[in-house]
Amino acid sequence: MASTTAASRTRLLSSIFSSTTPRRSPPKPEHAPKAAAAEAGAKSNKAPQSLVPFAKVLKAILRQRDPDKLVSQFIAASTASPRFRHEHRVHEVTVARLASFGRQDAVEAIIDSQKPFLEGSGEGFAARLVRLYGRASMPSHAAETFFNLPPKHKTVTAFNALLTAYVDAGDFDALATAFKQIPDSHPTVVPSVCSYNILISALCQKPDLSAAVDVIPLMEKCGLTPNIISFKTLLNGFYNHGRLDDAEIVWDMMKERNVEPDAMCYNAELRGLVSEGRIEDAVALVERMQKDGPKPDTVSYNELIRGYLKEGRLDEAKKVYHDLVKNECTPNRGTFHTLVPRFVEAGDLDLAVSCCHEIFSRKWRKVDCSVLQGLVTALVAASRMEEAKRIIELGRNPAIVLERV
Repeated sequence: MASTTAASRTRLLSSIFSSTTPRRSPPKPEHAPKAAAAEAGAKSNKAPQSLVPFAKVLKAILRQRDPDKLVSQFIAASTASPRFRHEHRVHEVTVARLASFGRQDAVEAIIDSQKPFLEGSGEGFAARLVRLYGRASMPSHAAETFFNLPPKHKTVTAFNALLTAYVDAGDFDALATAFKQIPDSHPTVVPSVCSYNILISALCQKPDLSAAVDVIPLMEKCGLTPNIISFKTLLNGFYNHGRLDDAEIVWDMMKERNVEPDAMCYNAELRGLVSEGRIEDAVALVERMQKDGPKPDTVSYNELIRGYLKEGRLDEAKKVYHDLVKNECTPNRGTFHTLVPRFVEAGDLDLAVSCCHEIFSRKWRKVDCSVLQGLVTALVAASRMEEAKRIIELGRNPAIVLERV
């Protein structure tokens, strides 16, 4: 029965991918030199990590800006401490920092240092190694890691991590190949609803969205029930491509299946309306949500702010910002990253500074450095040196990753 289902899935996938016929198997990179890993490993043997308090080890790594020292310290800590190997955040921050330096060799070194611990770890640990390569935009390394996993770790969790790595890299042909070939060659990998949602997300990057829509009946033929994320992803695809009228296809599919839309579904529509310059329609939609539900969330208000700012209506954007708080929503990174540059442009430095302090008080891990740079430059020009220095000092928090967006 399982083989019949797999064969059926393969035939249907071939139909869906007819416009994106894969020309190759998921790529495997040539084995890169491991000099960096060997050197880092040698250094790690010299560090008495077991004698250093765990919190101090973490702090030192999060503060480290030299990529070679970062690799050495990371490998030493990982070798000495099983607890460290399960600190997801420090792995994410380290890979993000090394990737920002363009040091793919260093990323490879620290992930390779984790592989000896695969046998004694769970599938989540294995999937994280695959996923970290995706974070660094190294999909071929993610594929190599997946194919070399111990058999017990070749699960749908690791498979989904590989698919996500391909999405992050924009390598949709490789994703199509992996989706068709891996489940057929690895019986332990049975695509889940999450797998198909990743597939929908990839297909929604293409102007022709018919293949993405076809994934819904494919899931159902394979005995799976599409969830709200399946339809939200489709809605985002249509609205992001400016196909507002055609998105009704998706709303009808949801209605037929008795799927109740949530705020994220309506936020997709709001994003489409704002992108088309239809701010009054966006306002009307939010008002309808306030009245009939689902209640607007922070993203809903962020879209209205973006729409008003797009039309140069800063006062209305400020009002929405204050309404956001009044309606018991919490500002997020998107709120401030959208507002701060406009406050700076308008010369409202007091409000811009207040927003930046709000960013740091919420301890977000990632901040767009251009937001801070623009404010600091404006403060210096206005001879507000102490405030500029304070913003720079806060931006040096080791727990914060400054991104160039």
